[in-house]
Order: sequence, then structure tokens, then C-alpha cells
Amino acid sequence: MSPKISERGKTQPSSPMRRLEKPFLEAKEKRDRIYQLNIGQPDIETPEEYLNVIKNLKEKVIKYGPSTGLPEYRKTLAKYYQSYGINVGWEDIVVTTGGSEAIIFALSAVCDPGDEVIIPEPFYANYNGFANMAGVKIVPVLSKAETGYALPSIAEIENKITDKTKAIMICNPGNPTGYAYSEEELEQLKTLCKKFSLFLISDEVYREFVYEGKHNSILEKDDFDEYGIITDSLSKRFSLCGARLGCVVSKNKELMSAITRMAQARLCPPTIEQLGAIEVHKLGEEYYSSIRNEYKRRRDTIMKHLNDMEETFCKMPNGAFYMLVKLPIKDCVDFATYMLTEYQLDNETVLISPGNGFYATEGLGMDEIRIAYILNTKDLDRAMVILKEGLKTYRKTRGL
Repeated sequence: MSPKISERGKTQPSSPMRRLEKPFLEAKEKRDRIYQLNIGQPDIETPEEYLNVIKNLKEKVIKYGPSTGLPEYRKTLAKYYQSYGINVGWEDIVVTTGGSEAIIFALSAVCDPGDEVIIPEPFYANYNGFANMAGVKIVPVLSKAETGYALPSIAEIENKITDKTKAIMICNPGNPTGYAYSEEELEQLKTLCKKFSLFLISDEVYREFVYEGKHNSILEKDDFDEYGIITDSLSKRFSLCGARLGCVVSKNKELMSAITRMAQARLCPPTIEQLGAIEVHKLGEEYYSSIRNEYKRRRDTIMKHLNDMEETFCKMPNGAFYMLVKLPIKDCVDFATYMLTEYQLDNETVLISPGNGFYATEGLGMDEIRIAYILNTKDLDRAMVILKEGLKTYRKTRGL
């Protein structure tokens, strides 16, 4: 008899952003170009300031660093957060191997196996995988396309709380929705967490990408120190997806002590990458403003095309660089697969993410796709023409 793997291994979900990898690789052999709108990999160049650190590295031995991150980098991060009115010190920060590890650490530190975390859905699909690894049950509460995926009512969220609930988790601005939470919504969540002694975990990877108004963080005020946890990453902010640098930020000393011990178990986060990150943080608001304006142009380019497509719905997103779009289809996986395997326009096609992978509730999101607007506006124009024409042909083919 063969040995058996764990239930955790059996139930670990695959990424909806990568589930079409096999047909994508096959299609690449046949198509002149596939416009990839499925994954949050920016095409904006990594800053030279970061690359120069790598090029000019003089170290002869790449040693282990401190488990919580290099002190000089943690101090750099503290100054960065303080510039946004987030009053934390460097000792309130643990550097992680990407934002993914930050979320796994946070979930593992606040939950025992079998405990629950409430998350508005749709949500970043890999939360399912992180929760599975930590033995945590995600309890979804539905946000709706008609509101732009605004926070569900507090009554709906409160109704999900049980004696197993340990935290509420949000992504702000949201992936896949692009929704940026208002100060009022965050205050409502904070009040609820205090009432039931729950942590509030806020994934703030896309802080710089709010296009109208400002980003609101859960730790901007000092009345939430024991409850608030920020998880963060450099991947999108500085186009450093492969550098794998993130962090956990909290003023809860007991929590951060637990996360520090978890960090010690994996020894240290990437050392060279932290040296480069110190330099890119010196770029400041002028850099953030330039990339924010570029992504705003890309968002507006996508919306212009969507507004010309029949029976399509997407409320203008205000953050991140994603949008979840309702289409006149019944099976988003079938549609995404069709675009790769059957459709072409001048031997070109597009790759998008099926929307159902961003829901925990079975059957939801089947008429939605996620678009990541990470290409330049010229390429986005072309990609959206292909998507529009492909949708028309698909509906005829499927009798819709």
C-alpha cells in the first residue's frame, strides 16, 4: 500500500490565476502573442536604484541576517509608514519572505487549527491556500458588484461571528475588486473587532494605488494598537515581484513576539533584497505619483472599452490594478479556456482569470472575470479589442 498524503495536502487549492497554465503554454506555441491580463505582474521597470545595489554588491559571503529583518531596513520601513500617518516604530515590524509569508504568519499567530476568519468575498484567491496551510477556516461574507464590492453591512458580518472567530481580514485596496475602503467603513470594522475582541488583518499591498481620494489604513489612529495587523509587500509598489520581500506590522507586543518566533524558525528573510529595498524607499512620493498616474491611465483605458461592450458590468474601481467584470456568460472557466484554445484574432488572443476562483462560496463568480491592467495602454487597447470580439464569437458558439 502506498503512503498517503495529508488532508491538508489533498485540499490545498490551486491558484485560479495559474490554473490555465497548461493550455497557455500550448497556445504560446501557436499564437503570435497572448496578452496576459491574468496575473499581477507589472510591466513597469524595476527602479535602477534597486538593481544598482545588486550589481555593485561587494559582499564575499551572503550571510544569515536577523530573523526579523535587517535593523536598517526595518527603520526604513518605519519611516515609510510614519510618512502615511501610521505611527509605528521599527520594533513593530517583522520583515517576511514576501507578503504571502506575512499573511501565513498572521493567520498562524492569531488562530488555532479549526478557528475561523471572516473575509468579504470576492477576495485574493491565495487566501484560501494560506488559510488551508494554517488550518484556518475562511468564513466568507458577500460583497456585491452593484456597490463596487463595498464592505457588506456590519450586521451581515456580525451574523457570521461564532466562538471560533478570531479575526476579520480585508484587502485594501482590494484584489480582485479594486475597491478602496472608506474611513467610515474601517471605523465600523474596528468597532466590531473591539466589541468581540477580534483581530483585524489588513492586506495593504496596494496602498499607493488609490486613484481618487486617499488610502485609509487601520493603524492611522492610536486607538487600535492591540487589534490591528497590517500585512504588506514590495512586489507591486516597486515592481519587485521576484524579490520576495514583505512584512507584518502591529503594535500588539504579544502577537509580534509570536511572529518573531515563527520568523526564527525559517531563519531570515532575503538579505540582499533588503539592501536594495532600502534604496528604493528613498524614491518617495514623486515616484509613487508617477506610477499611480500610469495605472490610472490604464484603468481608464480598460473602462472605455468595457463601456462599449454590451451586457457587461463593472463599476469604476478606485484602487489596486485589477477589476472584476461581469460578462454575459455562464461559465468563466470555459470562456477563459476558449479564448486560449479556440479563439484568435490575427493569431493573437488574451489570457484572463476566471472570476469564480476569487470566491469561497461554491457557484459564485461564474459570470465574472478578473482583468489585471498591468500592460501599457497600447497593448491594453489591443487586448480589449480581442476580448470584445472573442466574447461575441464565444456567445454564438455556446448559444448564449
